[in-house]
Amino acid sequence: MQLRFGLTLALSALGFAGCSSLGINNGSLDYKNTTTLEPLKYPENSNVRPATPLYPFPVVDPLAIEHAPKFENKRGNRFDLPRPEAVQTSNTEVDTEVSTTVGRPQLLTDGNGNPLIKIDGNSATIWQYTLATLSSLNHQVVGQSKNAYQVTVVIDKQTYVLKLTSIGTGNNLAVFTADNHFADKEKAAELLNQIYQNWPA
Repeated sequence: MQLRFGLTLALSALGFAGCSSLGINNGSLDYKNTTTLEPLKYPENSNVRPATPLYPFPVVDPLAIEHAPKFENKRGNRFDLPRPEAVQTSNTEVDTEVSTTVGRPQLLTDGNGNPLIKIDGNSATIWQYTLATLSSLNHQVVGQSKNAYQVTVVIDKQTYVLKLTSIGTGNNLAVFTADNHFADKEKAAELLNQIYQNWPA
């Protein structure tokens, strides 16, 4: 009775331990020992049309096979995939914080003397600050683009388009007319100066 119980217990322990811990070969690495077979040959007088392979076997450089990663267990007799690496969440949080930072705006002029505001940082955040500033100035917003950072405002019965364009790590805020030309320099400078003085950040 005790011998039968001991044998049952030993077999159960081996079953729970699994074959992989014992290193028993399960044939999962047999693909490494395959050989190339000659194409199928048909008799000369047969009416069978020769078949061409839809997916021909690729020719692999032996050097590539030699340096390929080895997905096998420690004993080298079973296929075994490596465990995935742990994801580092701390770096992504830091990147998110950095990407939403916004620099202090600077009043500048381009090569043609057109006024603009240069702001370094995340374009989406800068655009939210721009819209908040326009709202605080009580300018009448009559349109806003869904695909680009631009808004149409009416000031003193004149229509202007305020555009934010991204250049490298910086962004330029400029004032245009409705027909996409730079606005009058004095009017543009006045509007941009108001935005600069009331910038929320």
